[in-house]
Amino acid sequence: MLSPFKGRLNQCFCLLCMNPGVEWGLLFPEANGEYQSPINLNSREAWYDQRLLEVGLNPNYVVCRDCEVINDGHTVRIMLKSKSVVTGGPLPSDHEYELSEVRFHWGKENQRGSEHTVNFKAFPMELHLIHWNSTLFNGVEEAMGKKKGILIIALFVQVGKEHLGLKAITDVLQDLQYKGKTKIIPCFNPNTLLPDPLLRDYWVYEGSLTTPPCSENVTWILYRYPLTISQMQIEEFRRLRSHIKGAELPEGNDGMLGDNFRPTQPLSDRVVRAAFQ
Repeated sequence: MLSPFKGRLNQCFCLLCMNPGVEWGLLFPEANGEYQSPINLNSREAWYDQRLLEVGLNPNYVVCRDCEVINDGHTVRIMLKSKSVVTGGPLPSDHEYELSEVRFHWGKENQRGSEHTVNFKAFPMELHLIHWNSTLFNGVEEAMGKKKGILIIALFVQVGKEHLGLKAITDVLQDLQYKGKTKIIPCFNPNTLLPDPLLRDYWVYEGSLTTPPCSENVTWILYRYPLTISQMQIEEFRRLRSHIKGAELPEGNDGMLGDNFRPTQPLSDRVVRAAFQ
């Protein structure tokens, strides 16, 4: 069964597919906002905010049993059912943000793939842990576009040694080759996606969803140090297809899923804060 958030995004992407070449802003007015994501993170211009260290960012994630992994034709999603929350850091005091899903963005080559860039450098992949404010709202759909509604924790991914925590995902991607394929995995631990506690420096800024409807009022936390996955693991993502099995593809479309990142957007008058010097 589709979550409301997932269903709304799929509807949005179907509209885009029916209107190739149409800019998102014509179909989704929120995409024309001043505070859109992703952005380029200029490390020299980020403001070191000591207040971010007064209350540590505290992810309290629990192991998810029987998680659904989905190829929706645009990305890979891990839908989480267990109550994993994060508090502290730049978040409003006494507010909990519940983890709803994990989503991946990657390039067809290692030189690109991440949505955000750091000093104009892209990474091969970026993963998003999408949370909603469970103190103020009843679900992710209700929280979208609302002040203090959505939190996305982002991690850059580089290629190197195998990532054991993501092995549970990459091992089943061969069963998700085509759009619409799903797989239930018995166990997934979102804690494995977080960097070592000593490497949890982060940036924070206010932005938007990077997919339609591109709603704003999203708090972004981006960890400074990337995760590492193997070349073999990222190739499993690159073997996925963006279409259903047997579909007739438009001319020039190879049907491979990848380069599913939005270009960086203007910073405008926003300030990027850093929890490190």
